[in-house]
Amino acid sequence: MFGGQSINAFDYAMAEGVKKSFRRAIRDEVKRACAFCDVQAAGNIDFNVCNYSEGDNPAAVDNLTQIVGSADLAAKIYRQACADVAEETHQAMEALIHNFNTLHSRAGAQVPFSSINYGMDTSPEGRLVIREVLNAIEAGLGNGETPIFPISVFQLKAGVNYNVDDPNYDLFRQACKVSAKRLFPNFVNIDAPYNLQYYKPGDYNSCVATMGCRTRVMSNVNGREESGSRGNFAFVTINLPKLALEARGDLEKFFALYDKYITLCHDYLLCRLKTIEEKHVYNFPFLMGQGVWMDSDKLKPTDKIKDVLKHASYSIGFCGLAECLVALTGKHHGQSDEAQQLGLKIVGHLRERTDEYTKLERRNWTTFGTPAESTAGQFQRANRKVYGVIKGVTDRPYMTNSSHVPVYFPICAGDKIRIEAPYHALCNAGHIAYIEMDGDPTKNLSAFEALVRAMHDADMGYFSINHPVDRDPVCGYTGVIANECPHCHRKEVNTGTFHIARLKHDDK
Repeated sequence: MFGGQSINAFDYAMAEGVKKSFRRAIRDEVKRACAFCDVQAAGNIDFNVCNYSEGDNPAAVDNLTQIVGSADLAAKIYRQACADVAEETHQAMEALIHNFNTLHSRAGAQVPFSSINYGMDTSPEGRLVIREVLNAIEAGLGNGETPIFPISVFQLKAGVNYNVDDPNYDLFRQACKVSAKRLFPNFVNIDAPYNLQYYKPGDYNSCVATMGCRTRVMSNVNGREESGSRGNFAFVTINLPKLALEARGDLEKFFALYDKYITLCHDYLLCRLKTIEEKHVYNFPFLMGQGVWMDSDKLKPTDKIKDVLKHASYSIGFCGLAECLVALTGKHHGQSDEAQQLGLKIVGHLRERTDEYTKLERRNWTTFGTPAESTAGQFQRANRKVYGVIKGVTDRPYMTNSSHVPVYFPICAGDKIRIEAPYHALCNAGHIAYIEMDGDPTKNLSAFEALVRAMHDADMGYFSINHPVDRDPVCGYTGVIANECPHCHRKEVNTGTFHIARLKHDDK
């Protein structure tokens, strides 16, 4: 088993910690205030009414007044306890971001491939967590570097944070501001019909979450349909341009080859499963041993994990749809409506096959818009070796990821969203869309939010906005840098093999 880990409801989980921190803080502040004022505390704190709040909390102050005997003192105690917790939460979120980017515990001495999903908790404690984790991401690392992990995902939901009068709308605005500076958070759309069908108000496990750059696990034919305590067992990726080149434009032959490779992927995953399902709980001391995986708490350390792997998803993915369409029709889906319809037919066929496997085998088979950053290059080199350099198909160092419109193709954001959005509904194992912005989006946050809304309203499931993120390694300025750093006015001039840093001041 391999891959990254994701916390599906980070805000809800951390809110419990904030509640405990507040109880400790209010006790400490009452004790200090009574000692300083030489007052004897009377009674106990009622934590049903005395809890953290972003503003005034008359019930909490009344409860504390009964204990310390002074309304003025009680109000000061309460405000100080809230300030203590806000600062502690800020420090905790800052430590989280820094530790994730310095903890080299993964194979190859890499940092953990991790993700956190948040944005849905409207409680004061949850809102504090969301606000402070966004603040920590915006602040960056030591000298202003943009943190790569954990991949931060803001969950969008009308009625919670998407509309102006929603309780967490201010946090959505903050998420846009931070993403405009740091590239993160990305956005997952709970309102997309294929996500909304699972949503139950108040149940954070019913909110679709993502891992990394797109992995999605939600439906379950063998138990509870939820995002928590589950994962993707493994996936295999089909080289679509190879099939198109082998078929030489013959669609009937292409789909015959396609079916052959879908079957091969299916059989490979079952072969892999035969090995893994024979492992025991003690082979996975955290995932299974501590009951993280769904129903693993019912197993003994010596039990095999076969029975609980039924809750996993098993995915067949694809790469290079754009190049495949060029090989079949001469144009990709960004250039031709005909190619777009064929593209939807190709991906839809894979979805039909995985749905069929699900019904026949009672296993969660899914279709994946594979995150194939390295595979895209490997597939392309293999295709070029066999078929040579073919314009629009193998003439670049890599093929296009999943169902994206090629990045080199000039297209407006609206058209790109319109073309790519339908594929998200078909790829139930995961999908993503990227929009590229020129310039510094922090100078126009309204435009940034408008793009997020356009992708949300087009029923895209998971998306991100890319933009230049330059950083001056000397002064730490982060933003768009052309020829001169806007902060310290330092210039770098390329003189062959050396980069000479020249300051504005003549004496430097």
